[in-house]
Amino acid sequence: MTDAVSPVSPSPVVLDVWCELQCPDCRTALADVQVLRARYGNALDVQLRHFPLEKHRYALAAGQAFEEAYAQGRGLAYAAAVLDRVEELDRRGERLLVEVAGELGLDAEEMDTALIDGRHMLMVDSDEAEGRAIGVTGTPTYVIGGELLDGSKDQSGLRERIAEIADRLLAARD
Repeated sequence: MTDAVSPVSPSPVVLDVWCELQCPDCRTALADVQVLRARYGNALDVQLRHFPLEKHRYALAAGQAFEEAYAQGRGLAYAAAVLDRVEELDRRGERLLVEVAGELGLDAEEMDTALIDGRHMLMVDSDEAEGRAIGVTGTPTYVIGGELLDGSKDQSGLRERIAEIADRLLAARD
């Protein structure tokens, strides 16, 4: 008798995207990430990581709100919706974060409760600490294949560089 071996799909390449939802440059970064996700599908595991900047008053709350939206199954859609209204976030704060949740069909009441009780604070703090430890200084910053790519001052060419690295890593694993 022989054992049937089921094919094991290789682990995806991980792309960590250090961002915050009050950063206008992260709107461009998220658009680039969506293009990369479309290109690579499940072969690229995009991880949105939090790096709230002190200059943005609602960045910490927005990170927590993202985690609640993620827990409700709509993390990336929520991030895109908030980033599309980043200027409004600066004026309206947490009210906007809850409103966006409702517009996306999320449980807005639960979002409000999560912001009040801080249940996702540890995740945001942990990401920020890890980012500082590896040299993240601004947003957006990408880490793929051990390379840190800082897009906080200029994002030109970064999507192409990420694709080059991803192609190399995917070819090496096959």
